[in-house]
Amino acid sequence: MSSKWIELESQRYMSVAKRTPVVLVRGEGCRVWDENGKAYLDMVGGWAVNTLGHSSPVIVDALTEQASQLIHTSNQFYTVPQLELADLLIQNSAFDRVFFSNSGVEANEGAVKLARKYGQHKRNGAYEVITTDHSFHGRSLAMLTATGKPAYKQDYGPLPDGFLADPVPFNDLDAVKKATTDKTCAVMVEPVQGEGGVNPATKEYLQGLRDWCDQNNLLLIFDEVQTGVGRLGTLWGYELYNVAPDVMTLAKGLGGGVPIGAILCTEKANIFTYGDHGSTFGGNPLATAVALAVMRETLKEDLPGHAKKVGNYLQEKLNGLRADRPYITDVRGHGLLVGIEFDSDIAAEALGKLLEEGVLMNAPAGNVLRFMPPLVLTEEEVDEVVGKLAKVLDEIKAKTPA
Repeated sequence: MSSKWIELESQRYMSVAKRTPVVLVRGEGCRVWDENGKAYLDMVGGWAVNTLGHSSPVIVDALTEQASQLIHTSNQFYTVPQLELADLLIQNSAFDRVFFSNSGVEANEGAVKLARKYGQHKRNGAYEVITTDHSFHGRSLAMLTATGKPAYKQDYGPLPDGFLADPVPFNDLDAVKKATTDKTCAVMVEPVQGEGGVNPATKEYLQGLRDWCDQNNLLLIFDEVQTGVGRLGTLWGYELYNVAPDVMTLAKGLGGGVPIGAILCTEKANIFTYGDHGSTFGGNPLATAVALAVMRETLKEDLPGHAKKVGNYLQEKLNGLRADRPYITDVRGHGLLVGIEFDSDIAAEALGKLLEEGVLMNAPAGNVLRFMPPLVLTEEEVDEVVGKLAKVLDEIKAKTPA
């Protein structure tokens, strides 16, 4: 259906997003409503952002209370929500220090900056960070270079130095070892590649990276922008693998919809000193007050445990579809970051039909649909979305020649 807002976007907004043709105006829990009043079950969750669901009273209350007191001041001064959030994160993780930014790409930029200073002082001037194919670390020039998706890099050269021209294969420890040189200061990976198609790392791979980095005095960086804050069924993705990195980056789910990012590091990696890094808006009272409320609720309600339970149920139901639909080639992921893969590029058509059925979904690849809903998703909502997905897939295949 045409909309004045869609028309306005076409005239005013830079054409950088291939939007789904729906204008959302309201949300509650795992559902959103468009301008015409139609309801949708949201499996996108703001790209793994809406941890507590849409319009969570916990977030609304935190926003309202903090906005009435102090919205912003610079990091020239101490503020209470920032330090309370820092303490809560450190008390519930393997890290010793934290710095707050505004987004995931800023957190990753800061982590690489930290690694470069570490390389300068601890690895005889080393500055190169090893990353993997199919990875995604953000849209800045440096993080585009780090990202293992060549299509994102076209037309933006020359790209910054400090990363491999060809990122190494994911889940290939030998490739990391072969790529390590005296210029290497760190290895950066995602425990589960979200944008790459929901590709989980193996435990042996991450444990091998930990050992390799220890043996060669390299920093191990986990990009947990998408996997952190309960998404994988553990509070942090690294806990799923029993492998603690030296540096972890967060964003997305940390603020539950309010922009915030974070770099967490151990004392080993804590090499920044006065003036080395900063952010005007990073860690301001409003963002940190909301993130503090999100973290407290996540811990109080054991949302990681809930994500694990409901995520297992989701995979069970998707594998049920797979049992008699041979064109479904894989179901993979952890917690509530799950991908379903097909033997052909039907994802775009499936997205359109799911929209008609009142389901919002995401496709990181032509043959993959990705589930990353709010962590408050229920088993009843899983039944609803899987039932509609089954209907849509059967409709697509019914018209496909054998």
